[in-house]
Amino acid sequence: MQVMSATVTISPRGEERIRRGHPWVYRADVVDVQAGAGDIVQVIGPRRRTLGSALFSDRSQIPIRMLTRGDAVADEALIRTRLQHALEVRRALGLDATAFRLVHAEADLLPSLVVDRYGDYLVVQALSQGMDRLLPSITAMLVELVTPAGILARNDPKVRALEGLEQTVQVLSGEIPDSVVVREGPVEYVVDLRKGQKTGLFLDQRENREAAARYGRGRLLDCFSYNGGFSLWLARQCPSVEAIDSSADAVARIRANAARNHAPHIEAREANAFDELRRLERAGARYDTIVLDPPAFAKNKAAIPNALAGYKEINLRAMRLLAPGGHLVTCSCSSNVDETMFAAMLHEASIDSRTPVAIVEKRMQGRDHPVLVGVPETYYLKCFILRRVE
Repeated sequence: MQVMSATVTISPRGEERIRRGHPWVYRADVVDVQAGAGDIVQVIGPRRRTLGSALFSDRSQIPIRMLTRGDAVADEALIRTRLQHALEVRRALGLDATAFRLVHAEADLLPSLVVDRYGDYLVVQALSQGMDRLLPSITAMLVELVTPAGILARNDPKVRALEGLEQTVQVLSGEIPDSVVVREGPVEYVVDLRKGQKTGLFLDQRENREAAARYGRGRLLDCFSYNGGFSLWLARQCPSVEAIDSSADAVARIRANAARNHAPHIEAREANAFDELRRLERAGARYDTIVLDPPAFAKNKAAIPNALAGYKEINLRAMRLLAPGGHLVTCSCSSNVDETMFAAMLHEASIDSRTPVAIVEKRMQGRDHPVLVGVPETYYLKCFILRRVE
């Protein structure tokens, strides 16, 4: 790791963000740069006071990601200590799973670094220039601290392009098999670490799937099912399960996972969820349990109005399909759509569908994906469990 000598000077507004605990400073608040791409820099305030050290990017709209405050030094010892702490936190959670998140970026004070565990294997993502430069050192630390059979870099998210970084998938240590079998509670999945969504699975929904199983009964409709996670958890309570996804590959995964978990009554079919919900409503279908777990509809703030319209459309249709006393498990993973917006949308959907519903639970991403207070971007997953009250 470099000896820190590079500096970036920021505006009063940027200093205020740091004072209030946010680790990001935006490009508009950078006044002067004496640093190169991926450097660890001293951040200097408008009164020439050192505010801390940070990862610097010369391409991103978020050029500064804070590592320390004040005069604390950012070095390999700091990174190692924070990795150790993140690992200890996950061990203390006592998760009943062999796949979970070990490092959750800013919320573990390791901005733009993600580390997920899948059995004996680790998958990492370095999502900024600075963290990308540190990846060889971090890999060596993970080998020492975790002793995995292999470490894979899933550095293929589109956000890396905004950093001027290549989108790549490569083995950093050991060997990575074509597929890995992991367990979440009673459910097993076969995971393709190289090609699966995110780092292989949607690990952040694990505890919401477990919660949904407490309410599931009767006839289930699972929309945007991906690999069938909710269907597999609910199949023991629901004698009829329909899993919908627009991807033929996803439907094949659902069927394979259903067979693996001895759930032959899961019917997976390829369909557009928006179209299917309208078709089912016209057909007069009724379900006792419905799950809506769509992809992020709002990738940026400009997309929020259209995203809310999309969320309202699917939730309105689902409410009309819900049998009296039935439960709707509805989710949003769009960080730009906050909980207040999501709740207001559900209210409007309830009014327009003429379906009174009660909130049974309000949930978020799993405990291994913590939320850093004061950093709303780390609270991205909303999950409401509703009951039709008539």
